[in-house]
Amino acid sequence: MSDVRLAVAYDPPEPEAVRAFLEENPEFLRDDQALMELLGVKPSAANIIDFGPAALSRAAQAHRKESSARQRLEATARANFQAQRQTHLAVLELMASRNWSELAARLDSLAQARFGLIAAVLALEGPERVPAGWRALAEGQVDLVMGPGVPARLGLLPTALGLFGEMADEIGSLVLIRLSLWAPARPGILAFGAGDAETFSPDMGHDLIDFLARVVERTAERWPSP
Repeated sequence: MSDVRLAVAYDPPEPEAVRAFLEENPEFLRDDQALMELLGVKPSAANIIDFGPAALSRAAQAHRKESSARQRLEATARANFQAQRQTHLAVLELMASRNWSELAARLDSLAQARFGLIAAVLALEGPERVPAGWRALAEGQVDLVMGPGVPARLGLLPTALGLFGEMADEIGSLVLIRLSLWAPARPGILAFGAGDAETFSPDMGHDLIDFLARVVERTAERWPSP
């Protein structure tokens, strides 16, 4: 006869039913040494069940994990709120720029003062000259550095360290956001550099930095293309 197995749905017993069973049959738990050891409990005087170190340790460990997870969530929420607040304040300062060079200078200053970074750089492709305080790029260089059509790069990108000039050796990680300025569009890059290698990594989100980049674009476009 062939071996036929039927799938049977299993409904776990209700906690109250388990409790009632153990109250009526205490020896079921007390006399099962293997089960007692698995639960980390042991019988004590007067048939009292004593929770042993293993059970207490598991309970304490679960509590620590719960507390640690909650603390991480709270810390992340605080960090996100602080980053958003600093970004909004930075936007107000950037929008107060009176020309291209002041925009670049304000961005660099804000990167250091508000975000604790090494530097911020604005770079722009030719063919015309670039504004004072901006880095000049050869035509096609944005795609060479970031990859064709890639909107953002995070982490350590050695080919982009030259954007930071004499501070290149201090950069441990960076973020690059593609810019598109004026019409016809001139490609550019907004670059932030950090001293810590873990400040920016490829798996991080960059919504706030994208937002700053769009503000930079709109602010720079107040003045005609240089």
